[in-house]
Amino acid sequence: MDWFTAPGYEVARLVFQRGLAVLYLVAFLGAALQFRALLGERGMLPVPRFTERVPFRRSPSVFHLHYSDRFFAAWCWTGCAVSVALIAGLDRLLPLWGAMLLWLVPWALYLSVVNVGQLWYSFGWESLLLEVGFLAVFLGNDEVGPPVVVLFLLRWVLFRVEFGAGLIKMRGDACWRDLTCLDHHHETQPMPGPLSRLFHRLPKPLHRVEVAANHVTQLVVPFLLFAPQPVASAAAALMVVTQLWLVLSGNFAWLNWLTVVLALSAIEFPGAARSAPAAPPWYEVVVLAVAALLLALSYRPARNLLSRRQRMNSSFDPLHLVNTYGAFGSVSRVRQEVVIEGTAEEVPLRDGDWKEYEFKGKPGDPQRLPRQYAPYHLRLDWLMWFAALSPAYARPWFGGLLERLLENDRDTLRLLRRSPFPPDAPPRHVRARLYRYRFTNRSERRATGAVWERTFVREFWPPTRLERPARRP
Repeated sequence: MDWFTAPGYEVARLVFQRGLAVLYLVAFLGAALQFRALLGERGMLPVPRFTERVPFRRSPSVFHLHYSDRFFAAWCWTGCAVSVALIAGLDRLLPLWGAMLLWLVPWALYLSVVNVGQLWYSFGWESLLLEVGFLAVFLGNDEVGPPVVVLFLLRWVLFRVEFGAGLIKMRGDACWRDLTCLDHHHETQPMPGPLSRLFHRLPKPLHRVEVAANHVTQLVVPFLLFAPQPVASAAAALMVVTQLWLVLSGNFAWLNWLTVVLALSAIEFPGAARSAPAAPPWYEVVVLAVAALLLALSYRPARNLLSRRQRMNSSFDPLHLVNTYGAFGSVSRVRQEVVIEGTAEEVPLRDGDWKEYEFKGKPGDPQRLPRQYAPYHLRLDWLMWFAALSPAYARPWFGGLLERLLENDRDTLRLLRRSPFPPDAPPRHVRARLYRYRFTNRSERRATGAVWERTFVREFWPPTRLERPARRP
């Protein structure tokens, strides 16, 4: 069928596939390096405990059949190896069916991780990676031109990502409607980056322009993705620019980069088309059948877009094939941070010798400039931001975190930037305190060198010790 493929998108397919493979690598690497403290047999939310109470049909994963920390690690490192092979272009050297199977492997591997990841994997970009990764299976290799229906489905995902985010803003916080949200967002976002303070200090009229431009990009431009070329390419390029702006202003794991990769798949590169063999009939049948399935599954996400009770970042099927997305339906006006401290004193005093634990990404030491970690995802740091919003977010895991700090648990300490206690001398007590943080102004920064100014709010968790303290030399 002549209409089945679009040869002008071969460069777009190549860029999309390599970019997606890089993000797969980032996701598997983060899982391999962080899982023991978060999900392991002695983790804060152990996988075996989860699989005991949640049936396979609700959350399909290989770890329902078998779990050990060694097996989970091998699973994640296998995902890293397959991702590297895809980055290197191994799929281009295989027959079409072999390339499809190769792209299916990281999707299946990561699905098993996400479906037992619990709160640590409750972010919209997990489902987005799975949905996009599933479509990549059917995009083909050099043996066929890019299938039109798969390119359309990729644009449908991009449309839902952008339009869903735009609608949730307009339906949510009033500051999006009066264009004032960016007066607060850069300071109160989950994990600021090294330039976030500069973005926050931009003139307020420029913040208004930023918000208005965001509304145009998310509520108007997505419809242009389905317009004829070159309009669709221009719309996608504008989304790329917007996402790169967000990359500079904060740390949102791979959400922005995956959106960029999606947008690049919609750009037609002039003069790049070449003649490719006709798609084999079996491939056409498989692609069209999968497209029909995904369009049928799109009913609930599409209905969600039109609902006044729109849900953000939800999956409607356990395989995460078609999902709903959105971000920052509400914006905090005040930044609060949970600061964890420990002491070696036998009897802890309120103003005793308490030493602070330093996290890698979340604000802590007021003198420390936030760092750029995205697209790498610091899962504990993100959950600490939610904990500061409400203790309810922290209830399932925070006590376990403090217990592991009292034990000087090696895997937990690896998630932190710095522990104030040597490996052989864990603290006798730990506590958590809630502080209000704000970016310093120019004069404060010049006088003190501090990036943040913080004020004590209240106790978050009282001093706690192990029932059986660790033995000391």
